Amino acid sequence: MFLQLFLYFVLSIFILTIVLCLCIVVLRTHYSSKKNKFPSQFSVAFFHPYCNSGGGGERVLWCAVSAVSAAYPKVKIIIYTGDLDASPIEIVKQAKLRFNIILPSNLEFIYLHKRKWVEAENYPYFTLLGQSIGSIILGIEALKLFQPDVYIDTMGYAFTFPLFYIIAKCKVGCYVHYPTISSDMMNKVVQQRGKRKRISYIKLFYYQIFAKLYSMVGWFSDSIIVNSSWTEDHIKSLWKRSLSTHKVYPPCDTSDLQCIPLERSNKKSIKIISLAQFRPEKDHPLQLKAMYHLRQLVTEHLWENIELVFIGSTRNQEDKMRVVDMMDLCKHLSLENNVKFKVNVSYEELKQELSEGFIGLHSMWNEHFGIGIVECMAAGLIMVAHRSGGPLMDIIIEEGAGQNGFLATNEVEYAHAIHKAILLTDEQKLSLQKAARGSVNRFSNDQFRDNFLRAVQPLFSSKKLT
Repeated sequence: MFLQLFLYFVLSIFILTIVLCLCIVVLRTHYSSKKNKFPSQFSVAFFHPYCNSGGGGERVLWCAVSAVSAAYPKVKIIIYTGDLDASPIEIVKQAKLRFNIILPSNLEFIYLHKRKWVEAENYPYFTLLGQSIGSIILGIEALKLFQPDVYIDTMGYAFTFPLFYIIAKCKVGCYVHYPTISSDMMNKVVQQRGKRKRISYIKLFYYQIFAKLYSMVGWFSDSIIVNSSWTEDHIKSLWKRSLSTHKVYPPCDTSDLQCIPLERSNKKSIKIISLAQFRPEKDHPLQLKAMYHLRQLVTEHLWENIELVFIGSTRNQEDKMRVVDMMDLCKHLSLENNVKFKVNVSYEELKQELSEGFIGLHSMWNEHFGIGIVECMAAGLIMVAHRSGGPLMDIIIEEGAGQNGFLATNEVEYAHAIHKAILLTDEQKLSLQKAARGSVNRFSNDQFRDNFLRAVQPLFSSKKLT
């Protein structure tokens, strides 16, 4: 078994190397001559195969697109997408409905048919490597369909950088939400060594080799944008490109949500809002377990007035099944009367829920940033988030005069933090709400636009634009 896994890993590395070499040798000359032969309008392509998913990453994409369109109105903007079931009109409508973002009219969508190659379910072993090889295949399809002047990856497919940089001679930029590999992941493997030591050693070796490959492809990006201090630390450590790395916090809808009154209309009801995509890393089950423990801390009368509302989008059938599984877990923990699920809601419905909420809940370990956290705080919710990643390093201050929320690491700590928030006096609640709302202005859409354009400006230094 161990030998088979090791051989599988070695074979995967070999295949990845061969694929990259073949791409460079066979395609570079072809695309270079093609580009010189057919000069055209200056173009920028955003690589985002899941552009219609409706999550925080998509908010970043559409705000980036809007910023580039406004700053460079003569530029042709391309979106590489794998959402074959959604027309351009439907994608634009979804952006308006979900994020309240009106997209420019000069967008062109190029549909990719090989998105299945980046699906994690296709790689039961060495998933990171499999998806990276798959992203190369998807990148080749994108390059064959359209060759841009500027290529910007906004989903984390770093292994596509060499394709566009070397073969197509594009200027390459990226917005990194989460490093594909990190020292935290490797440290977790080291900490979990136990009876399966041999498996742990193989996994650690695999991670180390993959980290080397990941470090190499990072050198093919001219401008690197990261979304938080946590991501910045990891990317600088891996790619060692400090001078080309810019921290640009994601755009959060703070101005509109800050118009929501801090005073909640129904004081008797305690509504807890969990705002995140229904993905495994968001760890929604931890929140349900926290609710189970919270029930032991409050009176039965108070418990009857507590409601947890999960609000999020689903990308595929797997995400939908996660919602079903969570409903089953609710019944198992006897929480079904206190929990609701709202999937793929409109922006207006989201805003209404936030206006009625009292506490915000977020439980992802090492969340790279946390747009949903900021949105909850802007709406006046008292936030309880995981003591790691972006929430710890950039968003939430837990102690002192500037406290604007709470942090926790497990279901028991979450339960006690929620309980502590419930027991706050009206004066303490208002003070915390004001501190939370006042701390989110640095994450606004305007701040993102200005900082993003500053970071990508070197990519647009071309004679075609003059």
